[in-house]
Amino acid sequence: MSATPLRTQVGIIGAGPSGLLLSHLLHLAGIDSVVLETRSRDYVEQRVRAGLLEQGSVETLTEAGVADRLHREGLVHHGIELRFDGVGHRIPLTDLTGKVVTIYGQQEVVKDLIAARLAAGARRDHAPILFEVEDVAVHDVTGAAPRITFRHGGVDHVLDCDFIGGCDGFHGICRPAIPDLAIYERVYPFAWLGILSRSRPVSEELIYARHAEGFALATMRSNIVSRLYLQCAPDEDLALWPDERIWAELHRRLGCGAELEEGEIFQKGVTPMRSFVCETMRHGRLFLAGDAAHIVPPTGAKGMNLAIADIRVLARGLERFYAKGGTELLDRYAEICLRRIWKGQRFSWWMTSMLHRFDGEDPFEHRVQVAELDYVSTSRAAMTTLAENYVGLPFEV
Repeated sequence: MSATPLRTQVGIIGAGPSGLLLSHLLHLAGIDSVVLETRSRDYVEQRVRAGLLEQGSVETLTEAGVADRLHREGLVHHGIELRFDGVGHRIPLTDLTGKVVTIYGQQEVVKDLIAARLAAGARRDHAPILFEVEDVAVHDVTGAAPRITFRHGGVDHVLDCDFIGGCDGFHGICRPAIPDLAIYERVYPFAWLGILSRSRPVSEELIYARHAEGFALATMRSNIVSRLYLQCAPDEDLALWPDERIWAELHRRLGCGAELEEGEIFQKGVTPMRSFVCETMRHGRLFLAGDAAHIVPPTGAKGMNLAIADIRVLARGLERFYAKGGTELLDRYAEICLRRIWKGQRFSWWMTSMLHRFDGEDPFEHRVQVAELDYVSTSRAAMTTLAENYVGLPFEV
C-alpha cells in the first residue's frame, strides 16, 4: 500500500518545549510546520521535567504570546540559598543582576504551547501536531527536499518538507541519523532521587544544600506542592526508600527542622546525572535542538533554557531564509548555539562539582569544596558570577 503524501515547510520531530516552540514561532512568522510526536498528548503534558525559567526564557515566551498563565501562576524568585555546614547563605540574584528567575514546570510550558498550536491549527487544513505516531524516519536530509516517513492511525505517511527540526530528545531518532557525530560526554557517579509532595515549600526560594552524606535540593512547583531531591546512587532501588526514610534524610541534609513540612509523596523517581554535547547540530537540512543535542546535569537549571535559546536562533534563521532566501544564519546555527551551550555546561558542571559528595572523596577535596562555597557566599564578585549564570546570560544578537 502506498504512503499518504503530506507537505509542509518545516517538519518537526518531538513535541517537547523545543519542538513546540519552534512550531509556534514559525507560525507567527507565517511559516507552516507539522510536529510529530510518538507519545500521547496526555503523556507529554504530564511528563515532569525542569521547572525553572531564566528571565530571557520568560521574555521569549511572553513575546510569543504564550505566557499569560505563566505570569499568573509562575513563582518569581529574587535569590537562592546555598547551605553548607548547617548554615544558609543567600545569593541575592536580583540585587546582583537586575534579573529574576521563575518557577514554572516544563509540563506547564508544554500545555501552553500545545493549546496555542492546536488553536492555530483549527484554522488550517491540517493538524499542526500529530500524537502517537510510529516508525518515524528521516530521509534525504542532505538534499533540497528532505522527507519524514511515519505511521499514524494505522496509515503510512510521507511528509515532504524543506527543513527538519530534530527536537526529539536524547533518545530520539534524529541524532543517530547523522553520520560522524562529534560528541562530548561525562557521566557522573551519582543521581538524584526526586519527589513531589503535597506540602508547603520549605522556603520561598530554592535551597541548595551540601552535606557530608550528599547533596539535597528544596524547590517547589507551586505554593502547595514541593519538589525535593536527594543525591543517591545511579542504580538506586526506590523500594529501599519508603517515605519515612526520604523525609528523615531530607531533614538531615537540609537541616530545616520543623520548617520542612511532610506531605503526601505522590511521585518518586531517579534522575541520572550526565553532561552531553553533540557539536554536530546540523546535517544538511536536519537541525538538532534541545535534548537531542545536549544534556546538562540539573544542578544549574539550564536544560529547558538552553533548548529555548537554540530555538530562538533556529526560528530566526528559518524566518530569514523564507523572507530573503539567505542561509547565513542557518549556516551559523551550531556555532552560535554552542557558545551558549558550553557556557551552560561549564556552569552546570561547576555547581554539580561544588555541591555533591563524590565516592572516594578524601578530606582535602571536602575542605576545598567547603572553601569554595564559603568564598562564593561571601565575595560579591563570586556571587555575581554565580548569579549572572543562574539568571541566564544575554542572548547572542
